[in-house]
Amino acid sequence: MDMLLAAPRLLPPLDWAALLLFFAGWIGYALFARRRSATRPSLLALTNRERRRWMLQTTWRDNRVIDGIVVQNLSTSPSFFASTTILIIGGLLAALSTADRASEVVASLPFAARTSAIVFEIKLGLLTGIFVYAFFRFTWSLRQYTFGALLVAAAPAFDRWPGDAEREAFADRAGRVMGLAAETFNDGLRAYYMSFAVCAWFFSPWAFVAATAGVVWVLYRREFHSEVLAVLDG
Repeated sequence: MDMLLAAPRLLPPLDWAALLLFFAGWIGYALFARRRSATRPSLLALTNRERRRWMLQTTWRDNRVIDGIVVQNLSTSPSFFASTTILIIGGLLAALSTADRASEVVASLPFAARTSAIVFEIKLGLLTGIFVYAFFRFTWSLRQYTFGALLVAAAPAFDRWPGDAEREAFADRAGRVMGLAAETFNDGLRAYYMSFAVCAWFFSPWAFVAATAGVVWVLYRREFHSEVLAVLDG
């Protein structure tokens, strides 16, 4: 009970406010993007449309080697990020084990805020938690791509489909699996973006707030107002 009562005093009120704004911005933008894409084309929604079209074209191909190559190439990105995330997590855990020395190094940087070792550990712990979350999203995306590859491999030959309705149903199902893999990968990338905002917290809570707002703005612009979005929607 005493530890729970003392927990709010670990951080100054301004840091608590910045931390709450960070999670509100991250979770709030994720919910906003999902609802917004239902009424306005988003980058993810338009690429999902192309994935569904790709799966429909797959049903008409006799040789599906190219489809397998595409799925393999798509799965390399989450595989790379998952491996990289493991290295980052290892580095953060090493920094946590020497938090006293690491906090002194960070405090010596220009404009960096001087904090206690326990506050520094909280910031490192938050970064570690973000990358652990990203690791789980990347590995789940990788597994979903393997499920999509199984669907493509198990599809009947191009001349063995009962009718167009079965082709459309397959395209919906396989395209959705590929779309879910892309959405999960996007969640992991979003965590990487948000980790940069947390890095600003080592300088000051105000920098943390500004970085959070900046990252959310960048995510919004790329998802709903990028040049590639205009090309895909054309």
